Order: sequence, then C-alpha cells, then structure tokens
Amino acid sequence: MRKEPFTVGNYVHVVKRGARGTLIVRNLSEKRRFLKMLRYLNSQEIDENWERTVSDSSITLYDWPPQWHTQRPLVKILGYCLMPNHFHLLLKEIEMNGISKFVKKISESMTLFNNNKYGEHGSIFQGAYRARTIHNNEYLRYVAAYILVKNPFELYAGGLREAQKNFEDAYKFSIEYEFCSLVPYAGNTVSQIIEKDILGEIFQSTDDFKTCARDMISAFVSRNAETDLTRLYLE
Repeated sequence: MRKEPFTVGNYVHVVKRGARGTLIVRNLSEKRRFLKMLRYLNSQEIDENWERTVSDSSITLYDWPPQWHTQRPLVKILGYCLMPNHFHLLLKEIEMNGISKFVKKISESMTLFNNNKYGEHGSIFQGAYRARTIHNNEYLRYVAAYILVKNPFELYAGGLREAQKNFEDAYKFSIEYEFCSLVPYAGNTVSQIIEKDILGEIFQSTDDFKTCARDMISAFVSRNAETDLTRLYLE
C-alpha cells in the first residue's frame, strides 16, 4: 500500500502504523480515547482542552459540547478499525488537505498523550500515513469489508483461517469488537462518529454487507491470484 494523490470527493483508505510494530494503545482507556479523537478532532476548530470538556459528566459521550464552535468536519469518516499497533480509516476528502490535517491531529495527539504518560520521546508512529485512493464502487465495497471485518477477524482465536471456517461466530465476535465501526453496517444503526455516505447506497441491506464480507474473507484466505482485491492488499 503506497500513498497516492487524491482530491476533494475522493474516498481514501488510510493506514497508520506504530514505529517498529510497537503498540500505539496499551489499555482499554487508551483505545476508548482513540474513538473520542475520531469524534472530537474531526473539526477545523478544536478546543485545546477538549478532553477535559468531554470528560465532564454533563456531556453525553460523543455529543458535541454546546459551548464549542459549530463542528466543521475536515473529513467524512465512513469506517474505522483500531488494532494494537496500527489503525485503519476509510475517509472521504471533503476539503482540500482535510485528510492530511485530520490524520496529523490524531497522530500528534496520540504521540503527545503517550509521551506524557510514559515519559517517552519521539513519535509512536512509523513515518507518514499510507493511503490508497479508491476509484470505483466495487473496490469501495471490499475495502469497507476489509477494514471492518478482516482486521477484527485477525484477533479471533486461531486467526483469519479459523474465522473463515467459523464465519458466523467470527462475525459476531467482530460486531462485539468495540473499536471497529462494523455495527452500523451489520446492524443498520446510527453512529455519531461515522457517516455511511455512499456506502449506505452500495450496501442495500445488512445481509448484503455480510455477503460481501464473507466473499472478501474467502478471497484473502485462498490468496487467489486472479482476485483484484487480493492483489491490491497482498502486493
């Protein structure tokens, strides 16, 4: 996966990895902090004390604090998945350089938090983020399934191959994985972090998404050289 040029209106798969494969989150509270960043850092104006504000008991989690500027998002977040040493985002560029600004905000916030908490120095990430522009709806379907299903499946007992054999159980496991935005697609619920955007049209039903996920997992496990998506992500 390499960094490709993109512009306003493009859908982009972003990956940011920890330096030398090290952990970028170390416990449950840090994982939940990542979700808060997706919600509260996706704006052109950010309160420097945003964490203190949203930790106030009078603010319902993921609500936009009334005393802040009206949210002006940098990107549309269609999907995300946090893994122990990297994260995936499926984003839509809605203003020039919005994706770069948003990923920079997340990376800098995570690094500063980590260094202050653990007395470390330097970025916790491995260089710049990596990005691939998605040029058609078919790839967008499978990239969504890749981010929201394939990654949690890797955390399933026995890994990806075992998850393929026990797809129904693994799919349920993935739905219950708190740090991935599978639920809005698998259960057709509303999220305050993501917007389905065009994916709401591409996936006509929750069963449609599940079928796409099953097909994509089979392609990865078989490593079929004739499968475009497999070549895309295994190259």
